[in-house]
Amino acid sequence: MNPNPTSSTDSINPSVSAAGYGGVLTPKVIAGGIFLSAVIWYYCFVPRFGSDHSYTSISWLIGSWNPKTDYEHGKLAIFIIMGMLFSRHKEIKSSVSEGSYWGLLSVVLGCLFFYAGFRTLQPRISVGGLPFILWGGVLFLWGWRVALLTMFPLFFVWIAIPLPTFQQATTHLQLLATSIAHHGSNLLGVETYTQGTTILPVKGDWKPLSIAHGCSGIRSLMALLMFSAAWAYLARMSFWKRVVLFLSAVPLAIIGNSLRVISIFLIAEFGDANWAATTWHDWSGLLLFYPFSLFMLLVIHSVLEGGLPWKVAKKRTLRRVTVSASESDATKSSS
Repeated sequence: MNPNPTSSTDSINPSVSAAGYGGVLTPKVIAGGIFLSAVIWYYCFVPRFGSDHSYTSISWLIGSWNPKTDYEHGKLAIFIIMGMLFSRHKEIKSSVSEGSYWGLLSVVLGCLFFYAGFRTLQPRISVGGLPFILWGGVLFLWGWRVALLTMFPLFFVWIAIPLPTFQQATTHLQLLATSIAHHGSNLLGVETYTQGTTILPVKGDWKPLSIAHGCSGIRSLMALLMFSAAWAYLARMSFWKRVVLFLSAVPLAIIGNSLRVISIFLIAEFGDANWAATTWHDWSGLLLFYPFSLFMLLVIHSVLEGGLPWKVAKKRTLRRVTVSASESDATKSSS
């Protein structure tokens, strides 16, 4: 006979049972499943948006990740979100507790966003309500600790929503990129002069190059902001240091884009002008801008943390082990 008369049902962790883990179906879990099905239906299968009203909220979002909106990088958002959640999956799993009905307020708020966007034909508003719905569901089912751990990844969706075109901001970026490229080229021996956002050679025989909308750096800036936000979330630093790391994407994007444009002028002046204006122009972002920007993010991270991130993390792990060992010895001696 089993000396412990406790039944298998009683041995289940109450917090896990209440949250619906361990194969236990509770009214909360059933209601959550029904509501999730409704969310998927309305966001993925009910068309409302676009000129012919044939796009659902999600299909509009996916279709908006194109060069015209400067949000081609939005396609990476889902993978970044999955990566952030996976990086904390052990901590999330161990933090499951009794759910909170406060989550229903967030769900209601998200539904209001969806309804407002649905009625006014504004897909950005409808998609903007999705993180409130998902986060509220997490809070309702698994409690505050899990909700806090998943808040940033879920609301990361906002970074992937294309904003309306800010022509004035883009124009300022074009003028700034033109000025930096002009002065930078002159410092490196390529004499140029400008006419608006067009840079012309003084001595070279290459054709004038215009700093168009795509070369203003807005695409690079938005993409780098996405990467720096995820990087800051994963960094094991104090909050203010994470904010600094995130905001550093703005000057890095401007400097990196300027270096890319300057490299085009250098190659046009001292090399093949046609190759510089075509092949290198198309590939310099991948081969120059992103390696430079990501490397500088690593440098800033290392300065803020006092060393390379992986070495600092290793030191922290060793320190925890040492402290734990000393505490264990002290406990043994006292007993």
